[in-house]
Amino acid sequence: MGRVEALETENAELRAENAELRAENAELKRRLGMDSTNSGTPTSKEGIQAAAERKARRRSSQRVRSKDRKPGGQPGRKGAGLEPARGDEIDRTERAEPPAECSSCHAGLAGATDAGEGWAQIWDIPPISLRRTHWVLPRRRCGCCGRVTTAAVASGAGLAQAGTVVYGPGVNAAAVLLCSEGNVPIERAAMLIEALLGVPVAAGFVARALERVSQRLAEAGFDAAMRDALRAEDVLCGDETPVNVAFKDIDAATGEPVSGAEQVVTVRTPDERLILLAATSSRSKDAIRAVGVLGGWNGFLVRDDYAGWHQFDTELAGVGLCGAHLIRDLQAVLDLHNDHQAWAGRAQQILREAGAAVTDTKAQGHHHLDPDLLTGIQERFDREIAWGMATNRHRDWHKGNHPGYVLAKRLHDKAEQVWLWCRNLDVPWTNNASERALKNPKLHQKVSGYWHTLATLTRYCRLRSYLISARNHGIRPIDAIHTALARNPWLPPTTTA
Repeated sequence: MGRVEALETENAELRAENAELRAENAELKRRLGMDSTNSGTPTSKEGIQAAAERKARRRSSQRVRSKDRKPGGQPGRKGAGLEPARGDEIDRTERAEPPAECSSCHAGLAGATDAGEGWAQIWDIPPISLRRTHWVLPRRRCGCCGRVTTAAVASGAGLAQAGTVVYGPGVNAAAVLLCSEGNVPIERAAMLIEALLGVPVAAGFVARALERVSQRLAEAGFDAAMRDALRAEDVLCGDETPVNVAFKDIDAATGEPVSGAEQVVTVRTPDERLILLAATSSRSKDAIRAVGVLGGWNGFLVRDDYAGWHQFDTELAGVGLCGAHLIRDLQAVLDLHNDHQAWAGRAQQILREAGAAVTDTKAQGHHHLDPDLLTGIQERFDREIAWGMATNRHRDWHKGNHPGYVLAKRLHDKAEQVWLWCRNLDVPWTNNASERALKNPKLHQKVSGYWHTLATLTRYCRLRSYLISARNHGIRPIDAIHTALARNPWLPPTTTA
């Protein structure tokens, strides 16, 4: 081989190596830029740089959107101010002393002419103080068997036993509300109860209060009732997120920690009336099936495209891929190259237009999208997807097919799932209901860092499922806790409107 041929061979090898390195560099940059806005990465798992960049983009985006808007609520927004109480709603009426000095010239008003009356209302809570009640419990001896029976304290909601001193339902409810509704760590919840209520409690009491309400719900069959209520629905949403558990369960057979990363799995109605949060030891398909809702269920499921959910597809009436997830997936491809992958941006816009069209159709009281409009939307989308496959089919990538081709091929193969929500308007176009349900566990983890065991995670999930669903059925969380402590919790109806 001559010198020229050798140089040409070496040059070809270097060019191939350079192309491979460029593709690898693009993939690494894509992974580095992945965050909760362009992938399924939860905010709790974002790196420091990714989180900072996400917040910077959000601030910048907000400045652009707000340039022509005044601060505060926009026209048409329903306010949240207090409306005056009237009639029987007023608990007490007080009369203020007449003014003694003119608010303008500061002259004295003694003997001034009566100019009528104004009014004001102050809504407040009476001072909170711990009330210690000593109960005398009569005892009676049975004339038949001789057994002595002691009276129970009705207002103690089953908390007090003879010869014990316990905190009542109000203090227990404060502990549960702070930890479950407020995502306050147990130790800080104990501090806040003392600061707000003047009741010195230990962290152990707060932990037992959470365990007590959870146990009452388990005894009443809340978990089974929630599963039955969800299975009676026609449309459900499902999602999952990883969480941190400090101490793994031990496998009884091997004596080793159970493998897998703990998850919170949620199944929820699109209108958010019912929610089930379930703790699982892994993200496996067996763990998702063990949640006990979707196996054998025949409705419509809205989800992302994680493979663990695919096992139910043949049993379902239909699957709707979450539009928000698809837009994030398209954004990740667009970020690789704004020109080469411009098709992904156009596909995003078509999905958004379809979502707006469905929203308008529902607002007009119609139950079906205009067929010609739907056909036009799908044809435009199909052209972009075909272009994404063609332009990326042979594009260099360091490992396997180019991400643009993989995504375009998936959207092509699963077109039925991509557009289900346009053919059945009862199916939402995003899985936002499930993602909102998972915000609480993510926030709790951000504050507390982890759960100690899978059992404490299960307890947390049961309480959140109960309190959110009860509140969405018009029951105040504090009332829901009181009824649970009294062993008469709210239970979801088997069929819902």
